[in-house]
Amino acid sequence: MKIITAEHAGFCFGVKRAADQVEKLLDEDGKIFTVGKLIHNKEYTDKLQARGVRALSEDDIPKVLRASGEKRTLVIRAHGIKKELLRELYQAEKNDSSLHVIDCTCPFVSKIHRIMDENTSDETFTVLFGKQTHPEVIGTASHIKGEYIIVENSDELEKEINDDFLEKCGKKRLIVASQTTLNNKDFEKSKKIIEKVCTNALIFDTICCVTEERQQEVENISRRCDVMLVVGGRESANSRKLYEIAKQNCPECYFIERASDIPDKIKKAMSATVGIAAGASTPGYIIEEVQTTMSEHENFAELLDESFKNISTGDTVVGYVMSVSGTEVRVDIGSKCTGILTLENVTDDPQAKLENLFKVGDKIEAVAYRVSDLDGIAFLSTKKITAINDWKRVLEAYENGTVLEGKVAEAVKGGVVIRALSQRVFIPASQTSVPRDGDLNSIVGTTQQFKIIDVNTERRRVLGSIRVVAREARKAAEEAFWNEIEVGKHYTGTVKSMTSYGVFVDLGGVDGMVHSTELTWLHISNPKDVVSVGDKLDVFVKSFDREKGRISLGHKTEDDNPWKIFRDAHDVGDVVSVTVVSLMNFGAFAQIIPGVDGLIHISQIADKKLNHPSDVLTKGQVVDAKITDIDDEKHKVSLSVRALIEKEELAEEATEEVVESTTEEVAEPTTEEVAEPATEETAE
Repeated sequence: MKIITAEHAGFCFGVKRAADQVEKLLDEDGKIFTVGKLIHNKEYTDKLQARGVRALSEDDIPKVLRASGEKRTLVIRAHGIKKELLRELYQAEKNDSSLHVIDCTCPFVSKIHRIMDENTSDETFTVLFGKQTHPEVIGTASHIKGEYIIVENSDELEKEINDDFLEKCGKKRLIVASQTTLNNKDFEKSKKIIEKVCTNALIFDTICCVTEERQQEVENISRRCDVMLVVGGRESANSRKLYEIAKQNCPECYFIERASDIPDKIKKAMSATVGIAAGASTPGYIIEEVQTTMSEHENFAELLDESFKNISTGDTVVGYVMSVSGTEVRVDIGSKCTGILTLENVTDDPQAKLENLFKVGDKIEAVAYRVSDLDGIAFLSTKKITAINDWKRVLEAYENGTVLEGKVAEAVKGGVVIRALSQRVFIPASQTSVPRDGDLNSIVGTTQQFKIIDVNTERRRVLGSIRVVAREARKAAEEAFWNEIEVGKHYTGTVKSMTSYGVFVDLGGVDGMVHSTELTWLHISNPKDVVSVGDKLDVFVKSFDREKGRISLGHKTEDDNPWKIFRDAHDVGDVVSVTVVSLMNFGAFAQIIPGVDGLIHISQIADKKLNHPSDVLTKGQVVDAKITDIDDEKHKVSLSVRALIEKEELAEEATEEVVESTTEEVAEPTTEEVAEPATEETAE
C-alpha cells in the first residue's frame, strides 16, 4: 500500500490560533467558555468539554454575563459571531472586571467583516456566497448594510438572476464576497456569471488562500489515488468541500471523522494507493491515528520504499505532473527517480510552451530514454508514445468517419499536405476547396477540417478530403434550412448569379430566385441595372417547393413603393416640380418622383391652342405643375401647367385693377379750381 498524505492537512492558521489560546487558558483559574463551538469537529469539542470548556449558545450568554464576581473567560470562535453580539460582550467586559473576552475570530473572516463595514451602504446591493446557516456567514451578514442575498453556489445564483435582481444592479452598486471555505472553482464560475449581467460589480476574493491551496492539493492527490480518505467533522464546510472535490476524481472516496470510521476493505487493500486529506478543523492527532491505522500491519517506510519501481532506459512509465516551468516538467513516476520532460521531447513546435501543454496533476505516459540513478533523474519523452497513440487515433478516425482539423503546411504536386495527429495527411487537389486550376497556395497556412478517406498501414500514408466535410456540412445546412423555411421569413443573402429575368441569391447553402419584377418598383430592362454579383440583399420568401428545391423570393417592399411615397407626400392641389420624360400627340408625361409619372394633357400645357406638346416643352425640361387629379386605383396622376399660368394672369389682372382705382382717387385739380380768385382774407 502506498499512502499519500496532504501537506496542508489539519488545523489551518485561524483554527490553530483559537485552539492554542484555549489550551493556554486551561492552565489558568476561572471558567472558560467558547461562544459557539470553537471549531466544527465534534470529537475535539467533546474533549474540550470533558476538560471543563463549555460551548455557549446565544441563549446561554446572558446568564454567564450576569454571574458577576466570578472569573470568566469568553473565547470568540474561529468562525466569528454577529457584530451586535460582539459589541455587547465588549461592553459587558468593560463593566465587569471579572469578565474577560478573547476574540479568536480567524483573521480571514475578520477581513470579510471589514470589507462589509467599509464597502456596503444603503446604496449597495450585496451578494454573499455561502451556506445561510453557517456561523461564519451569519456573522458576516450582520456587517452588511443595505440589501443583500445569500446564495450557496453558482446554480443558486442563476436562479436569483431575474428582472428584480437586474433592476437592483442597475440602481445600486453590486458588492460580491464569499465564505472563506467556499469551493474556489464554483466561485470563479459565479464571478463570470455576475460579470455578464453587471459590468461594474465590486468583487472581493475572500476565499482563504489556505483553503485554495488545500483544495488544489486534494484535486491533485485524488487524481493519483485508488482510494481517498477525507478526515473532518460532519459540520465542517471546508471538509465537506474537500470530499466533494476528491469524489469527482476518485470514486472510491470516504468522508470519515476518526480512524474507527475507515472501512475494513480499505485497511486490507495493500496494493492500493491511498490518499489522506483533512479539513481545517481536524486536529493533528486524529490524522495521525488514521495514518497509523492504514499502516499498522507493516512498516510504512518499508512499504513506501518497496512501492518504488526500478526504471530502466526504454521503459514506458505513467506518472503525474508535480511542477511546470518554462524549461522543464517534473513528473512523479512512482520511482526513486524524478521524471524530467523538456520541450524538445514533447513537441516539434518551437513556439509551443510547456506551461500551456501541462498543468500540475496531469496524468502522462512517456518513455524513459536515459536514466541516471546517481542523480535520481529519468529523462522522459512523450513523442514516441504520442506517435503510437496518434496512429491509433488515425485508424479510429478512418473507421468512424471522424472529422479532424489541421493546418495546411504546404502545397505539393497534385495537392496539399495537412499536419494532424503527428502525421502528414495528403489532400489531392480534387479533394480541396480550391476550384480546378486554382492556386493551391491560397489555402497554405489555413486551418481546415477534413476526413481520412484512405490509409496505407504498411507505408503509414494517409489520404484525406476537405471537400467531403464541406459537402456534408452543406448538406446538413440545407436540411436545417428546409426544416425552418416558411413563407414570409426574411433572410440576408448574397447575389450569386444573374439572368435577364432575375437574380439567384445564396441564402446560406440554398439558392432562391428574385424575379426582376420583385427587385424594384421601377421598370428595369435587366437586373444588372440595380444589383451586382456579390451584393448583400435583404429578401423574404414568397413561395417554395421543397421537392423541386425551388424558392421564390421578394425584395421590394411596400415601404419603398414609389406610389406610397408619393401619396404620403402629395395630394390634389399641390404644386410640384416635374421633369418631362416623353412627348406624345395628346400630351406630355412628366416624372414627379422616380417611379411615379403624371400626364400633362396638351390642353393643360399652355393657355393657347397647340399643335403638339413640343411647341412648348422639350424632353428633360423641368417645369412646375399643379396636381389636378389622382386615381389611386389605377395609379394615375393628372397635371396642369396651364392652371398655374391662369393663376398668374388672374393675379396680374387683379394688380392692374388695384393700380387703376388708386389713380382715379388721386386725380389732378381743374384749371378753374387753380385760378379761383383770392378772397379778402387770403389777399390780406
